[in-house]
Amino acid sequence: MSKNKAHTRYKFADGTPVPGVTTITGSQIGWNKQVLINWANRIGLEGISANKYRDDKANIGTLAHRMITDRLTGRETDTSDYSKNQIDAADNSALSFYEWAKAKDIVPILIEQPLVSETHRFGGTADIYAFVNGTAELIDLKTGSGIYEEMFVQVAAYAQLLIEHGHKVEVVRILNIPRTEDERFIEQVLGKHQRDVAWQIFLNCLNNYQLRRQLNGK
Repeated sequence: MSKNKAHTRYKFADGTPVPGVTTITGSQIGWNKQVLINWANRIGLEGISANKYRDDKANIGTLAHRMITDRLTGRETDTSDYSKNQIDAADNSALSFYEWAKAKDIVPILIEQPLVSETHRFGGTADIYAFVNGTAELIDLKTGSGIYEEMFVQVAAYAQLLIEHGHKVEVVRILNIPRTEDERFIEQVLGKHQRDVAWQIFLNCLNNYQLRRQLNGK
């Protein structure tokens, strides 16, 4: 089981590579840069390696995603690559999703399906595309301390990928599924205006990404 969904390689049918959503937004959006600097400084002062801490949390998030998507598709999750602490934390995240989902009729359509836009030349992998109580929804799962504006931009891009491939997207929903007791479950549904604005921001990021590559002779 891959521990890093963000490193999926996206290509056109002829093999031409294209950047992924997280590559584009990660290189162009720095809205929470000062928050990250402060966090890294605090972690360092506590004698903790920021890189190791980040990787540990990323692995928890990856496993939590896998637990949820495996359950939706009727598979058993392989946890052999993870520590007990990581498994326990991922369980906490997954349980919060199950609690949210228990009163809902969820029919999975696409689960972590890589898609590529031939029109805009980028790729991405939405977590869950499903009918929820009969409504076509894109559900993006986040493990962390909250929901941030950068996430709106990412899910707007995923929604456009789905639409370009012929899938109706009536609702775009972000769920922050907590790993520990000091984190909390947060649900954010993007309104139409938010989706439209976030998509325009993504297009600007994509344009800047492509221009920077040209600037560096790529």
